[in-house]
Amino acid sequence: MRGKQWLTKMFAGIIVRKTNKWVSNGIEYQKKTLNYLISQGKETKFGKDHHFAQIHDYESFKKHVPIRSYEDIREYIERIKSGEKDVLWPGKPIYFCKSSGTTSGVKYLPISKESLPNHINSARNALLNYIHENNHPELVNGKMIFLQGSPELSSTNGISTGRLSGIVAHHVPRYLQSNRLPSFKTNCIENWEEKVDAVVEETINENMTLIGGIPPWLQMYFTKVLERSGKKNIKEVFPALQLIVVGGVNFNPYKKTFEKLIGPNVDFLEVYPASEGFFAYQNSQKERDLLLLLNENIFYEFIPANESMSTSPNRICLEDVELNKNYALVVNSNAGFWGYLIGDTIKFTSLNPYKIVVTGRISHFISAFGEHVITEEVESAIEEITQIENIQIVEFTTAPQVNPENNELPYHEWFIEFKEVPNDLHSLGKKLDLLLRKKNIYYDDLIVGNVLQPLKITPVRSNGFKKYMELTDKIGGQNKVVHLCNDRSIADQLVKLKVTFTTA
Repeated sequence: MRGKQWLTKMFAGIIVRKTNKWVSNGIEYQKKTLNYLISQGKETKFGKDHHFAQIHDYESFKKHVPIRSYEDIREYIERIKSGEKDVLWPGKPIYFCKSSGTTSGVKYLPISKESLPNHINSARNALLNYIHENNHPELVNGKMIFLQGSPELSSTNGISTGRLSGIVAHHVPRYLQSNRLPSFKTNCIENWEEKVDAVVEETINENMTLIGGIPPWLQMYFTKVLERSGKKNIKEVFPALQLIVVGGVNFNPYKKTFEKLIGPNVDFLEVYPASEGFFAYQNSQKERDLLLLLNENIFYEFIPANESMSTSPNRICLEDVELNKNYALVVNSNAGFWGYLIGDTIKFTSLNPYKIVVTGRISHFISAFGEHVITEEVESAIEEITQIENIQIVEFTTAPQVNPENNELPYHEWFIEFKEVPNDLHSLGKKLDLLLRKKNIYYDDLIVGNVLQPLKITPVRSNGFKKYMELTDKIGGQNKVVHLCNDRSIADQLVKLKVTFTTA
């Protein structure tokens, strides 16, 4: 066994033993985390404004620290940007992570010296856990690629600023530097399509063992590799490929297409990183849910998803969560987030250990008729229909059609880009509609009561979603197609771009 493999295997064992220690004491770790955060935040401007000196437990914390969005902390962020220190966390952030918001424009999310290890070590531990479970230390001998944003950073009054993936690129462990692809020069290419072409050229003849990124952009990379190589699947191009790391979106709707693109004997590892923190990763190939990270100086709170927009929601800590219930995720951390509603919804699949699946976004739903269909339901229906019908779906989005022509009943319109368009979309739509009705009783009631007609599928031409993302300047990096929208903003753009078509 090579030296790097032996060291990796030994280190992986150490990390897994440390993980097992906190996994069995999750509640205790969360209590200690809250105490640590409050003690460190007492002398900050936020801590003084919110009477941290009077906080002694979770109940008093909730009393003094309300739930807040980015808009609610913008004034504190602006003070940091103007040069103040000790605002949200002691000192100044070492980075601002730029993230686009649906209502707030560009967000400047702080990363402190103390919070940076969460992003770096959690990604490392996810890989080491995989290596330990599957006895694959040889993974570190090959080349690794993560499709990511540019590592070039700007400055905001002396604070380095950029996309999360670009920031993290500066902190790849030294022992993996020689394995890392693409080159810094290629990573800095801003045009995403040019960048992917350059990545293909740099990697196509390399001994790739790990490839990671957001599924839609990995799909673009894989497609270009196959076009360039003339091979049938990615495994033929990269025989040593062992692992695909995916994050940023629910991977389930893409899984069947990926399995076809990639070929046999390649594992998938799902992770849950966000600008506000690295929250969870898949810790077993036998299960698809994610281990919630309870030892990373992040104190989690949870709000029932249907109360997330309430002025006085019922907020709870880890001790009181229930299985299979949708919660809006709230974080408090040593980056300087306090009662921060990040916008994601999650569901617990296990309480021993605490494991989750990401079910969607608070703002992503359809309730034009009172049905409140959520992202989890449409993504689950898509995943099931691909298995039942043996079809491959490249991308999709869903929107309400409130005022159809010819006095038809309104309906949900599903815009789907298929690898190959099925012959009978009407039949496929009926089956997809039945799957959705089983998942949402309110939607089912509307169909039964003839308030809605069953959903309709509008096929999207090849690369149609890519064209839409280019038009809206959302191609590449951490951007992804919204799968569920309560208006027709995306649907109308797709029609305007003439990337949809009708079938006989």
